[in-house]
Amino acid sequence: MPEGISNSLVNLGDITKPANTLIKKVSEAVGGLFAPYQIKRMAKAEAEAALTKTQSDIQITEIHHRAMRRWIEEEARKQKNMEDITNKAFPHLQDNADAGNMNDDWVANFFDKSRLISDGEMQELWASILAGEANTPGTFSKRTVNSLGDFEKSDAELFSKLCRFNYQIGNLFVPLIFNVHDDIYKKEDINYNTLTHLDNIGLIKFGNISGFMFKKVPQKFSVVYYGDSLILDMPENTDNDLQIGKVLLTQTGEELAHICRSKPVPEFMEYVKEKWATYLPKPMTG
Repeated sequence: MPEGISNSLVNLGDITKPANTLIKKVSEAVGGLFAPYQIKRMAKAEAEAALTKTQSDIQITEIHHRAMRRWIEEEARKQKNMEDITNKAFPHLQDNADAGNMNDDWVANFFDKSRLISDGEMQELWASILAGEANTPGTFSKRTVNSLGDFEKSDAELFSKLCRFNYQIGNLFVPLIFNVHDDIYKKEDINYNTLTHLDNIGLIKFGNISGFMFKKVPQKFSVVYYGDSLILDMPENTDNDLQIGKVLLTQTGEELAHICRSKPVPEFMEYVKEKWATYLPKPMTG
């Protein structure tokens, strides 16, 4: 274990209370994940195993030694991955994080899937999920965790690009993809093939033919794009239909959209205004 990780994860007195609580919860669920002598125990594993076999009059062959060394190295890599992800989760913990109420089965499943992740950027994504669940238990389903375990780094990067087009409508994030052939989407690698791929891996529903709409929306309401509000003024007092393009997020996509840390497309607000021109309030005339 690198010295910095050891100090931050094992010496509970040096870290914040939310991080302390998270470490205790993880250790309970996974089984002493951050016990101070974890690495020492792993270093002794080969010698102890050899001694046990000797006492049992089992001959230790060269292949047994190689297998044991391989197992120790693999487990050490997994251990480091789990500790790195937990360490990266600390900055995202809120002061009122409720890590103590995280479900033990959820935590065990999370680390069963994430322990193979060594890429730094992907670890940041997993760390955001761990912190989000610690902040508010129940935020991320096991289905989302399990799905993420099958994703390639390129999948996460593509989904982040799609989320650059997310508008918040009510409590939902909605990628406003009106025409996949428009240049504004092509520049972000959003096209028929990439959207079909995101559909196939369970992050979106891609309705390329008819698209989707929100039904029974009120006459006047606001939608939000990265903090900028847009007021829509529908023609009827009630029961209006609003076309929202070709894409909807699945539950997994919706959960991941909250942590993908994408950035807005500078010209997208104006693009959407053109698409929804008939719904924008009419300017006052003198």
